[in-house]
Amino acid sequence: MLVTAAFFLLNAIWIPVKAEVAQFLLEDAWQRTLAGEKNAKPWPWADTSPVGLLEIPDKGIRQIILSGTSGRNLAFGPTLLTSISQNDLIISGHRDTHFSFLENLQQGETIRLTSIEGTREFTVNWLEVIDSLNVQMVFEPGKARLTLVTCYPFDVVNAGGSLRYIVTAEPVTLKET
Repeated sequence: MLVTAAFFLLNAIWIPVKAEVAQFLLEDAWQRTLAGEKNAKPWPWADTSPVGLLEIPDKGIRQIILSGTSGRNLAFGPTLLTSISQNDLIISGHRDTHFSFLENLQQGETIRLTSIEGTREFTVNWLEVIDSLNVQMVFEPGKARLTLVTCYPFDVVNAGGSLRYIVTAEPVTLKET
């Protein structure tokens, strides 16, 4: 009975622990990327590399964004669906690990996105839940915005379902004085 309990405990904490450990390795790969290394892999067999840094300054959130939107990559961190150099950016993450903070994000908060091209700031404008079976997200290359996507609701035990929590943020515009 003790072995069975240990098995279920390890199984329950495996994904969150793996996600946290990966962030340390990803941080190292991100620093190498900033230093000019192309496709810096966080570990030798990785099929992903860091493409950016997502920060929510008011909440102390700092996460490395990965290339490739496979389920395997999502286990290690948020992933970029579009190119980091485009205006209409879509980043996805798991609701129970890297994007659990979205539940507490508020309109008006600042999101900072850094790539090798520089840093951009966005202001959260919309928070909504959609049914992905009935509503399709539209990618608009000419529109400047950042969209964060995760599964919903946040507190369900079993993953899956068609509901998505969508955070849309628009670029901060500097006011002239």
